[in-house]
Amino acid sequence: MRRALLCSALLFILSASTLAQSAPRPKIALVLSGGGARGLAHIGVLRVLEELKVPVDLIVGTSMGAVVGGAYASGRSVDELEALVKSARWNDILADRPPRDRLTVRRREDDELVPSRIEFGFTPARGVTLPSGAAGNSQLEATLTSLLPVQRAEQPLRRLPIPFRAVATDLLSGAMLDQADTPLFQALRASMAVPGVFTPLRVNGRPLVDGGLVRNLPVDIARQLGADIIIAVNVGTPLLEDREITSAVMVANQMLQILTEQNVQRSLAELKAQDIVIDPDLGGMGFMDFARADEAMATGRRAALASGARLAALAQPEAFAQIQQRRLGTPEEVLPALPLAELSLSGTQRVNAEALRAELELPAGQPVGRAELERAVEQLHGSGDFERIEVQLSDRDERRTVELKLSEAEWAASRVRLGLELYSNFADTNSYSLVAMHVADWLNDWGGELRSLARIGSTRGLSSEFYQPLGPGSRWFASAKLAYEAGSSDVFSSGQRALRLSSNLASAQLELGRRVSGLGDVRLGLGRLRAADEVIIPVTEGTPRRTRNYLQQYLELHTDTLDSLAFPSRGQWATLRAEWLHPRGEPRALNLSALGLRAFQLGDWAGQLYGEASHAESGQARSLGGYLRLSGTPDGSLVGVNMALARVVMARRIGEMPVGLGGAVRVGFSLEAGTVNQLEGRRLSQLTSGVWKQAGSAFLSVDTRFGPFFLALGATRGGDSAAYLLLGPTW
Repeated sequence: MRRALLCSALLFILSASTLAQSAPRPKIALVLSGGGARGLAHIGVLRVLEELKVPVDLIVGTSMGAVVGGAYASGRSVDELEALVKSARWNDILADRPPRDRLTVRRREDDELVPSRIEFGFTPARGVTLPSGAAGNSQLEATLTSLLPVQRAEQPLRRLPIPFRAVATDLLSGAMLDQADTPLFQALRASMAVPGVFTPLRVNGRPLVDGGLVRNLPVDIARQLGADIIIAVNVGTPLLEDREITSAVMVANQMLQILTEQNVQRSLAELKAQDIVIDPDLGGMGFMDFARADEAMATGRRAALASGARLAALAQPEAFAQIQQRRLGTPEEVLPALPLAELSLSGTQRVNAEALRAELELPAGQPVGRAELERAVEQLHGSGDFERIEVQLSDRDERRTVELKLSEAEWAASRVRLGLELYSNFADTNSYSLVAMHVADWLNDWGGELRSLARIGSTRGLSSEFYQPLGPGSRWFASAKLAYEAGSSDVFSSGQRALRLSSNLASAQLELGRRVSGLGDVRLGLGRLRAADEVIIPVTEGTPRRTRNYLQQYLELHTDTLDSLAFPSRGQWATLRAEWLHPRGEPRALNLSALGLRAFQLGDWAGQLYGEASHAESGQARSLGGYLRLSGTPDGSLVGVNMALARVVMARRIGEMPVGLGGAVRVGFSLEAGTVNQLEGRRLSQLTSGVWKQAGSAFLSVDTRFGPFFLALGATRGGDSAAYLLLGPTW
C-alpha cells in the first residue's frame, strides 16, 4: 500500500512538471504612444527590456511610437536607433524644404533676393493657399528610409520579424487603421503625419494622418492580436495649464491635446492587473523639442528601471534570444546598382515630365543604385515643385525599371515670399525695406518662369524677370529683365559726409546664359540704363537734376553652393563681372568686380573667408564702411576708383531656435582689412595698393525664418567704433 502511494505521488509530480513545461508562456505586447520628440523616450525603454531579457512578441505604435517600434521590429538595434537620433540634424529634417545647398540654382537665387521663409501660394482666383504641412517631406522621408533595413521597407507590417501594427487615421472618415497589410515605410509615414505639420499620405487613394487623433495608446489592438500581458509606454504631451493658453494657436493646440488625452484615458482603463504602464516624467518637454533627444532617451530608461521588478518577472532569456535571432539574424541587404532599363515619371500635371527626365540625366544603361536614386529625388525636391516623391523599382533580367510617382505642390505654382530687411548703426544710418517676391513657374512646357520683386521703405523698387529655358530640361536659357529703383545715398569727401543725393535707376536687359551644373550660371547681357540724381542735402536753389543714359554690355559668372545664408558652414559663393558702359557722347567705360566667399567648419566653429575687389572707370567702385566692411567706420565713407576688402569671420554655435522658427544661434568675431584708392589702371597691384585699414567685430547671430539676424559691436583700428543691428544677408 505504501509503495502504491509513493508511485502515485511520483507520477503526479512528473505529470505536473510536464504540464508546466508544455504550458505556453504569456504573449507579451509592447504598446508605444505618440508624442513627437517625447517619443524618443521609447528607445530608453527598449534598452532596459533588452538588458532584462524580456521577450517582446508584438509591437503596436502610434506616431513616434510607430517609428521607433517599426524600426525595432524590422531589425534595427537599440544602438543603431540611439546613434541615428544623436547624429540627426533635426532642424533640417523638420524644415519646410530641403537643405539650401540641395535647392536648384533658381531657388537659391530666390534666397539671395529675399532670404526669409515666409511663403505662401496666391492666385486671384483661389486667393491665399498654404502648404498642406508646415514641415517638408524630402528630409523626413530620406531619414525614414535610412532608418529602415532595405529588405524590410516594403514588407507588410504583419510579415516583420516581430509582428507590428502602426495606427493611422483616415482623414476623410475619421476611422482608425492598424495598417496590417501596408508596407512598413508607408505605414510609418502615415502614422506620424501630424495634421498641419506633415502632409497627409495617400494610401489606396485615402489621405491618412497621425493615429494619435483616434488611438494614441493602442492597447485594444494589442489585445486583439492576442496579447496576454501589455507593457504600455505613455509619452503623450500633457494638457496646457491656464496660464499657458495665451493665443488662438494655443487654444487650437489644447483642443487637439484634449481629444488625444481622452482616447489615451480610455486605453488606460482597458489595461488589466497583469499589465505594466511606464509613464516617463518628461516634464515640460515639448512635441518639437528634438534638441533634448538625449534627455528623452535617458528619461525613458529611468522610467523603465522604476518598473524593473515587474519587468524582470517577465524575463525569459531563451525566448528573448530566439526573438533577437529572428529580428537581427538576417543581414541587411544592400540595394545593388543595376543598369537602367527605363525611367518613368507619373503624377505631373503642370510640370513637364519630359523636361524633368532631361534634367535628371539618368540615361538608359547607366547603373542605378540607392545613391543615384537619392540624388534624383533630392534634385526634384530642390525645385520646390513637389510635395512627395515615391520611388518604385522593378528589377528584371539584371536591369532596373524606375518609376517616380510625383505629387505636385499646387500652392507653389504661383507663390509669394515676404521679407523684411533692417540695418542700423544706432547713429546716422538707419534703413528698412519691406520686400515681396512673386514667382510663377512652368508657364510653358519648357519651364518658363516669371519672377517679380517689389520693395518699399528706405529703398523703393520694382523689378521683373522672365526666364526661359531653351528647350525641355535645357541648361541654356534666355532672360528678359525690367527694373526700377529709387532711394537716397550719402556722398563723402575725405571721409566726411558732404551731400545727400536722391537717385533712381531704370533698366531693361536681355540675357543669354547657361547653367553650370548645379553650381550657378554664366550670363551674357545687353541692356539700356537711365540714371538720374539730384542733391537734396544741403538744400540749394537751382540745383540741376542730372540724368544719364547708357548702353550696357556685361558678362557675369555666378556660383552659389552655400548651405545657409544666415551663417554658412560649407559651400562657396562668388560673382565675377565685367561690365562695359557706353554713356551717350562719352567714351566707353569698363567696370570690373570680383566677390567670393568660402565657408568651412573647424571643430565647433564655422568660418567664412571673404574677398572682394572692384575697379570702376564710370563713377566709383563699391564703398567701404559699415558692418563687416571695415566695421566701426561710417557706412559708405571710403570711396575710390579701386576697392579691395578681405575678412575672416568665425562663429560658434551656442544654441538652436525652436524647430520651425529658425536654426542656429551663434556668437563670433570678424577680422577685416580693406583699402580704396583713385589710381587709374586695371592691374591687381593698382587695385590693392594704398593704405589698408584694419577692423574687427564681435557679434551674436541668429538664423530666423525672417532671415539672418545680427547684433554686433565693431571698431576700426585707430578709428571709430559702432554698434549694429542687421536683419538680412551680410554680403
